[in-house]
Amino acid sequence: MLTLHVAENSPETAVLVDGATVAAVAPYERLTAAAPQARVRRWPGILLPGLLNPYAPELLESTYHPDPREADALGTEPITGERAAEIFRKTPAALGASARRGVQRMLAHGTVAVAGEFRSRAVADVVRRAGLAVGQRPPRLPGPPSLSPRPLILLPPLASSGAARFAVFDVASRDELVKRGASTCVATVIEGRMVYRAR
Repeated sequence: MLTLHVAENSPETAVLVDGATVAAVAPYERLTAAAPQARVRRWPGILLPGLLNPYAPELLESTYHPDPREADALGTEPITGERAAEIFRKTPAALGASARRGVQRMLAHGTVAVAGEFRSRAVADVVRRAGLAVGQRPPRLPGPPSLSPRPLILLPPLASSGAARFAVFDVASRDELVKRGASTCVATVIEGRMVYRAR
């Protein structure tokens, strides 16, 4: 089934998706004329190729993402350092579950690719199952590790026949995205599937 994604502030880069693949990238008017049968998803903001987060090991192997049911005891924010290491030592199975929650947080920040070498097979499996692309770390990391690192690392432009992997941010422009960060994400698509949508 064809799906046409268009964001109000970037109609010139609408994306026609066929399954897991980008069928075409072009202005909205051209695509809707070429594929009038496509289901249309309209978004606020701008549609971009998505972000690479270079801190996957730090965010998924060295950070504990609490389960909402643990909020009373552990809070809701990611836990790092010795406290996270202690949780993983006491409950080894917690690493995979935490990584799944961490990946969900990444997806909510427009992350469609990660970088870094994993020591844990459980974490690597979580990343693979999520469909995140795995790339190389840039020579210089922006630091410190964050779900919205600065500067943001934008992936290359989408292309026909490429993987349908992109994100939509509720901002007026790329400049505003840089200022406000990746928490402005409203939708993330990987392999043509909606893996995150803001409520």
